[in-house]
Amino acid sequence: MLDLGRSFVASVERDPGALAIVDADLHLSYGDWFDRIRRIEGGLEKLGIEHGDHVVAILQNRWEMATLHWACQLLGAIMTPLNWRAKADEVDYCLTISEARAVVYQDVSEEAVRAAPAAGKLPKISVGDLSGGTVQFGELLSSSYAGNLVNADASDWSLMLFTSGTTGRPKGVPRRHCHERSAALAHIAQNLYGRGECTLGVMPLYHTMGVRSLLSMAMINGCFVCVSRFDPAAVLRVIEQERVTNLYLVPTLYHDILAHQNLPATDISSVRKLGFAGASMTASLLKRLNETFKPNLFVNHYGSSEVYTCTIDQNAVAKPGSAGKAGLNQRIRVIKLDAQSGDEVAGVREEGQIIADLVGDEAFEGYWKRPDANEKALHGGWFLTGDLGYFDEDGDLFVTGRVDDMIISGGENISPTDIESLLSTHPAVDEVAVVGLPDPRWGQKVAAFIKLKAAATKDDLDAYCRESDLPNYKRPREYVFVEELPKSAVGKILRRLIAKGASGKQS
Repeated sequence: MLDLGRSFVASVERDPGALAIVDADLHLSYGDWFDRIRRIEGGLEKLGIEHGDHVVAILQNRWEMATLHWACQLLGAIMTPLNWRAKADEVDYCLTISEARAVVYQDVSEEAVRAAPAAGKLPKISVGDLSGGTVQFGELLSSSYAGNLVNADASDWSLMLFTSGTTGRPKGVPRRHCHERSAALAHIAQNLYGRGECTLGVMPLYHTMGVRSLLSMAMINGCFVCVSRFDPAAVLRVIEQERVTNLYLVPTLYHDILAHQNLPATDISSVRKLGFAGASMTASLLKRLNETFKPNLFVNHYGSSEVYTCTIDQNAVAKPGSAGKAGLNQRIRVIKLDAQSGDEVAGVREEGQIIADLVGDEAFEGYWKRPDANEKALHGGWFLTGDLGYFDEDGDLFVTGRVDDMIISGGENISPTDIESLLSTHPAVDEVAVVGLPDPRWGQKVAAFIKLKAAATKDDLDAYCRESDLPNYKRPREYVFVEELPKSAVGKILRRLIAKGASGKQS
């Protein structure tokens, strides 16, 4: 198998004049971008970065971040991106555990880098007009090419993402060139991307979705349009100006695009393929997106940083909530909640934990220097995702939540997802999150936190649930109306913060 460096070289050789990357007014062809990538590769080599070294990047989605990613693939260094919102202690921890040999940062991450003790011992590459770094990124562009163009093979480490985690320190997820290339090729096939596609590069490049978009476009001589941080107005403007052909976003970002006042006046006709991942999409949002964009393909993609593709559904609208069937490179099972092995398979529509085969071409091999995490997540050749779900009679997977999000009320296991999906279809509901709150009688009670877009009362919503097919024991016993729901950096609703905040107020 080709490594990623050679894969990029192949795309340059195939069509050097094709548009490769856009960042505001900057438009670079594959040939012009390749020159910059090679000079950054040479600059890193001159700084002493060698094969197998970690280069930590704390940048927003900009051409420099994408260029650094490909330079590392050529050099054989391990691209190690962090959330640009990371605090100093997290930066320090990640620099230390990865044994980073350099850190690349910009204005939004400058304060955290300066305050991280480990960063003070490393070459610091600043992007933009910043002082205090060892060298500016722009200076590296005047470097000579590296001694060798390609310095890695398919078995070398390509990338290490850090999972945010719900408790404790973030976990490093190292992935080899072969893992990343297999994931990119499967992503192209499963989303039916054609040569010369143009994607919106707004999902962060420290997130698996952002990386997948970057790699897949390069494989097909497509264009990656950088958007440094999500803003619906900017996104709509870029879609129209650059004639973006496909979107791959988390549901929350789609929600915000649909809600923006500029949408009716924006030409979105170039977008023919929609994909989403990161969270379940409600039936209401699926319907609205399908009616607005009228896509040729609408893909629900379920996966993780550890095992990129678990399942896909290429017709998400046909069966709302379904994550479909196993992807091209994977085997998936649902095992009983108290299972001790991967062979204790749950029955049809029996909720259990979703597991993935570690032999899959896209699967990681274990967390970086975290034997404790490996012991918890890797068992008998299977990766325990920590996600809940079930298979229906057609063999389609439904992801119902996280094991840790399960609500246990009166001895019944209740997943929040189907309750949220129902409430989202009420005409007055804009966004909803369902959590379990402490209850002296039931242990936990089902509580729905609602952001409204029209007037509604608790009684209105309760009546809506009573009139539906939702079992009575799953019906929310409490409704809380909120201005906003807390979300992660990539737009996931954070149920734990909601539950923690509500429980704190009750105590």
